[in-house]
Amino acid sequence: MKYLTNYKFMPISALKTILFSLLLSTLIIATTASERKNVLLICVDDLRPELNCYGVDYIHSPNIDRLAASGRAFHNHYVNAPTCGASRYSLLTGDYYPEAKNHALFDRAKQIKDGDRLVRPSLPAWFRQHGYTTTAIGKISHHPGGLGGKNWDNPSQVEMPDSWDKNLQPIGEWKHPRGVMHALAEGKIRTATNKLDVFEAFDGKDHSYPDGLITASTIEEIKTLEASEKPFFLAVGFIRPHLPFGAPKKYLDYYKDCELPAIPHPNKPKHPSTWQSSGEFMKYNRWSRNPISDPDFADKVRRHYAACVSYVDAQIGKVIDQIVRSGLRENTIVILWGDHGWHLGEYGVWGKHTLFEESLRSPLIISYASIDNPGEASKAVVETVDIFPTICDLAKIPIPKDREGTNLKSQLKDPECLGHSALAFQRNRITIRTKEYRLIVHKGGFVELYNFSDISGVSVNQAKEKPEVVHALTEQLKKRFNWVH
Repeated sequence: MKYLTNYKFMPISALKTILFSLLLSTLIIATTASERKNVLLICVDDLRPELNCYGVDYIHSPNIDRLAASGRAFHNHYVNAPTCGASRYSLLTGDYYPEAKNHALFDRAKQIKDGDRLVRPSLPAWFRQHGYTTTAIGKISHHPGGLGGKNWDNPSQVEMPDSWDKNLQPIGEWKHPRGVMHALAEGKIRTATNKLDVFEAFDGKDHSYPDGLITASTIEEIKTLEASEKPFFLAVGFIRPHLPFGAPKKYLDYYKDCELPAIPHPNKPKHPSTWQSSGEFMKYNRWSRNPISDPDFADKVRRHYAACVSYVDAQIGKVIDQIVRSGLRENTIVILWGDHGWHLGEYGVWGKHTLFEESLRSPLIISYASIDNPGEASKAVVETVDIFPTICDLAKIPIPKDREGTNLKSQLKDPECLGHSALAFQRNRITIRTKEYRLIVHKGGFVELYNFSDISGVSVNQAKEKPEVVHALTEQLKKRFNWVH
């Protein structure tokens, strides 16, 4: 009522001016909302940049390739943590998370619950505040469906409060979201990990696996959003190719006779490093076989991983086709993002959780109707925190001023435009990636330096031979991030 009291003493002419301004503002907001772009964010778990559009010709990925042909594929995109929860934290908040643990978003949710006013809005919350309908389907935050509890279905434990109008996870035969996350066909879920096969090829349809259900739910949601007058922010999270590597058999058939390239630098480094023992992979039933010492088994694992990639590519195609059928493609920004990479034998690792290139490099594709030079890839070094400001800019909503990322509008306009260094964190370690080098700094000061301008330096620690480079990159770290080791 305070404002009514103030208005009481205003001159009539001033009051008319204010009312006219308010009316004009309302009309502008309504017009702007009708012109705003929709956003379709597609997140894929454990997806290496091994795709046809990234130059890997034996991979069958026609739908992602089609998306790249209509937009900009970033060939040097790096995540900010080599694990699901922490990487998604950076995507969804636009901030670094040096602790780099999977509970990141749940910790943030507790802060919000405790009334911490310093917690900034998430990416979907920001769009929601600017008039968007926000919907999540599948794995967007760390848990599919975004809930905590024993089976990830407890509505009192929300991973992303104030962010989504809907957060959906179809469960099918798998009974709950936790069952969906580590699933094989016919409702098989991970209870005792060593009882669940590390891979399979089930002779069934796409909905034999949870990603098929995520696709079907997404198609129905697009039909609902089509009828709405509000712009939408729709995030779809696919689980494959996450372990276990199960997919319909028809996708494995693509790789029946193809020749796989040799695994580059397949040996564990002799110097201290972020190497890890592939514990997540080794927990599954492997029929007493080990891909590190068994080349034939390694071959089978790689083919099943590729089958999972082709399976999720087919699901992505169905989602984009529905966007086209609904007449929404011209007004929709589509972003495809991999939450991190995955080692398939490089450095003797089968998994993620390292600060090597294979864990941190992942696909990023941005496509929209008016993009300059569609189909031309960018080799600029960019990072996941850049996605938040970039989507805001493309959707023509304000960009928060207090986030870590850099708007990629220059690279979207000109694929030859240079990028910037990329940071990532893991267990008291930090890494910085530039166009030529990767520096990894360990707690206590030990450093690794890899040279990507020299093929022989990709897997050899050159820190002792290039102290001037180590010094220069360390100084960059100090400027970009207050890192103390």
